[in-house]
Amino acid sequence: MSGRAITELDPVDPLDPTPVLELSDIRAGYGRIDVLHGVNLKLMPAQVYALLGPNGAGKSTTLAVASGQIQPTAGTFSLFGRTVNGVATDALARAGVCVVPEGRGIFPNLSVLENLRMATFTGTSMADVQDRSFARFPRLAERRKQTAGTLSGGEQQMLAMARALATDPAVLLIDELSMGLAPIVVEELYQHVANIARDGLAIVIIEQFAHEILGVADVAGIMLHGRIQRVGSPAKIAEELVSAYLGADGHETP
Repeated sequence: MSGRAITELDPVDPLDPTPVLELSDIRAGYGRIDVLHGVNLKLMPAQVYALLGPNGAGKSTTLAVASGQIQPTAGTFSLFGRTVNGVATDALARAGVCVVPEGRGIFPNLSVLENLRMATFTGTSMADVQDRSFARFPRLAERRKQTAGTLSGGEQQMLAMARALATDPAVLLIDELSMGLAPIVVEELYQHVANIARDGLAIVIIEQFAHEILGVADVAGIMLHGRIQRVGSPAKIAEELVSAYLGADGHETP
């Protein structure tokens, strides 16, 4: 399927039973080594899916497949009900798949405004990008001329989310939002995620630590050894994390 066909898909309908994004029996990895061994993930419109598990479980590789950065060696990747195996990353981005990567992915030597200008590649005007970004993250408006690398870690993460949301995506993929941040900052960021979710955006967010994300998720999965082992309600998954896979504080048990 060509990238052009993907970009011409109809707008997402929250009442449509078709998954926004679906991975079916996905195998993928690096070189000849598979990291994913049959991953199944289904994201519905306006749903927040929390994918949890320890380092090395395959979470980031799953997001890399879902954004087109890694092509699966087996299985089917579908977007809005259409198979998109082999479709280029930029075509998927124009179709509405947007990533907030681990480590934030901002340009530290550019100002906040210059970073936000990168979101205009989809055709959105800079005025609209600023309006959307500053309405959701007022602190960025105060720092619009500041060099991004001098922002706090939490503000940099806000900038990364603002830039992603400015493209008006259909699917938002967030990798380790809490990494390197103080708990009080993480709590604030997840409040932003909750607000974004209430606007109806479909979100997959991966975390090693479970507490904050389970408070805003609709469904959660536990990933171990390259497979999603359990899927259920956040409350049920929280019980399993504590009793079976992770310690009560969210850390992997030895």
